[in-house]
Amino acid sequence: MESNRVPTELKVLMNHIYEYKKGVRNMILCTLNKAYEAAAIRRLESQNITYVCQEAGARSVNLYFGRPECIAAIRVMVDRPLNRLTPEEDFILGALLGYDICRQCERFCSRKAKGREQCGAA
Repeated sequence: MESNRVPTELKVLMNHIYEYKKGVRNMILCTLNKAYEAAAIRRLESQNITYVCQEAGARSVNLYFGRPECIAAIRVMVDRPLNRLTPEEDFILGALLGYDICRQCERFCSRKAKGREQCGAA
Protein backbone atom coordinates (compact mmCIF):
# COMPACT_ATOMS: atom_id res chain seq x y z
CA MET A 1 0.00 0.00 0.00
CA GLU A 2 2.87 2.36 0.70
CA SER A 3 3.67 2.56 -3.03
CA ASN A 4 0.25 4.15 -3.77
CA ARG A 5 0.92 7.20 -1.61
CA VAL A 6 1.27 10.58 -3.29
CA PRO A 7 4.60 12.20 -2.38
CA THR A 8 4.34 15.31 -0.21
CA GLU A 9 5.97 17.47 -2.87
CA LEU A 10 3.23 16.55 -5.35
CA LYS A 11 0.54 17.21 -2.74
CA VAL A 12 1.98 20.70 -2.26
CA LEU A 13 1.99 21.18 -6.04
CA MET A 14 -1.67 20.14 -6.24
CA ASN A 15 -2.53 22.63 -3.49
CA HIS A 16 -0.71 25.37 -5.41
CA ILE A 17 -2.66 24.44 -8.55
CA TYR A 18 -5.90 24.62 -6.55
CA GLU A 19 -4.98 28.10 -5.26
CA TYR A 20 -4.12 29.26 -8.77
CA LYS A 21 -7.36 27.88 -10.23
CA LYS A 22 -9.37 29.61 -7.47
CA GLY A 23 -7.68 32.94 -8.20
CA VAL A 24 -5.87 33.16 -4.86
CA ARG A 25 -2.52 33.63 -6.61
CA ASN A 26 -1.52 34.70 -10.13
CA MET A 27 1.81 32.90 -10.12
CA ILE A 28 3.49 30.21 -8.08
CA LEU A 29 7.10 29.12 -7.62
CA CYS A 30 7.40 25.52 -6.52
CA THR A 31 10.77 23.86 -5.94
CA LEU A 32 10.63 20.11 -6.53
CA ASN A 33 12.93 17.13 -6.56
CA LYS A 34 13.81 16.33 -10.19
CA ALA A 35 12.25 12.89 -9.66
CA TYR A 36 8.81 14.59 -9.69
CA GLU A 37 9.44 17.01 -12.55
CA ALA A 38 7.77 14.94 -15.28
CA ALA A 39 4.69 14.21 -13.16
CA ALA A 40 4.37 17.89 -12.22
CA ILE A 41 4.65 19.01 -15.84
CA ARG A 42 2.08 16.42 -16.94
CA ARG A 43 -0.32 17.74 -14.31
CA LEU A 44 0.17 21.39 -15.37
CA GLU A 45 -0.23 20.54 -19.04
CA SER A 46 -3.39 18.51 -18.36
CA GLN A 47 -4.80 21.62 -16.63
CA ASN A 48 -3.65 23.94 -19.47
CA ILE A 49 -1.53 25.97 -17.06
CA THR A 50 1.38 27.98 -18.44
CA TYR A 51 4.70 27.10 -16.79
CA VAL A 52 8.45 27.35 -17.06
CA CYS A 53 10.91 24.97 -15.46
CA GLN A 54 14.42 25.96 -14.37
CA GLU A 55 17.18 23.87 -12.85
CA ALA A 56 17.71 24.78 -9.21
CA GLY A 57 20.53 22.45 -8.26
CA ALA A 58 21.80 18.95 -8.80
CA ARG A 59 18.58 17.35 -7.56
CA SER A 60 15.90 20.03 -7.80
CA VAL A 61 14.01 22.27 -10.21
CA ASN A 62 12.12 25.52 -9.84
CA LEU A 63 8.73 25.25 -11.46
CA TYR A 64 7.00 28.58 -12.09
CA PHE A 65 3.39 28.46 -13.19
CA GLY A 66 0.42 30.75 -13.48
CA ARG A 67 -0.99 33.50 -15.64
CA PRO A 68 0.63 33.57 -19.08
CA GLU A 69 1.69 37.22 -18.77
CA CYS A 70 3.47 36.48 -15.47
CA ILE A 71 5.26 33.47 -16.92
CA ALA A 72 6.29 35.56 -19.95
CA ALA A 73 7.98 37.99 -17.55
CA ILE A 74 9.75 35.08 -15.82
CA ARG A 75 11.06 33.81 -19.15
CA VAL A 76 12.59 37.22 -19.85
CA MET A 77 13.89 37.99 -16.36
CA VAL A 78 14.89 34.74 -14.65
CA ASP A 79 17.63 33.37 -16.88
CA ARG A 80 20.05 32.41 -14.10
CA PRO A 81 19.95 31.06 -10.54
CA LEU A 82 17.76 33.05 -8.16
CA ASN A 83 20.68 33.99 -5.91
CA ARG A 84 22.22 35.83 -8.88
CA LEU A 85 19.25 38.10 -9.56
CA THR A 86 19.77 41.81 -9.13
CA PRO A 87 17.95 43.45 -6.21
CA GLU A 88 15.50 44.91 -8.74
CA GLU A 89 14.81 41.54 -10.37
CA ASP A 90 14.45 39.92 -6.95
CA PHE A 91 11.92 42.60 -5.96
CA ILE A 92 9.88 42.11 -9.12
CA LEU A 93 9.90 38.33 -8.68
CA GLY A 94 8.69 38.64 -5.10
CA ALA A 95 5.93 41.03 -6.18
CA LEU A 96 4.84 38.66 -8.96
CA LEU A 97 4.70 35.81 -6.45
CA GLY A 98 2.48 37.89 -4.17
CA TYR A 99 4.94 38.19 -1.31
CA ASP A 100 4.34 40.86 1.33
CA ILE A 101 5.25 44.09 -0.42
CA CYS A 102 6.64 45.80 2.70
CA ARG A 103 8.99 42.87 3.32
CA GLN A 104 9.98 42.97 -0.33
CA CYS A 105 10.84 46.66 0.11
CA GLU A 106 12.96 45.85 3.18
CA ARG A 107 14.69 43.02 1.30
CA PHE A 108 15.33 45.29 -1.68
CA CYS A 109 16.86 48.05 0.48
CA SER A 110 18.97 45.54 2.37
CA ARG A 111 20.28 43.98 -0.84
CA LYS A 112 21.01 47.39 -2.36
CA ALA A 113 22.89 48.48 0.79
CA LYS A 114 24.88 45.25 0.78
CA GLY A 115 25.79 45.81 -2.87
CA ARG A 116 27.06 49.31 -2.14
CA GLU A 117 29.23 47.96 0.70
CA GLN A 118 30.72 45.39 -1.61
CA CYS A 119 31.54 48.14 -4.10
CA GLY A 120 33.25 50.20 -1.40
CA ALA A 121 30.65 52.97 -1.57
CA ALA A 122 29.19 52.45 1.91
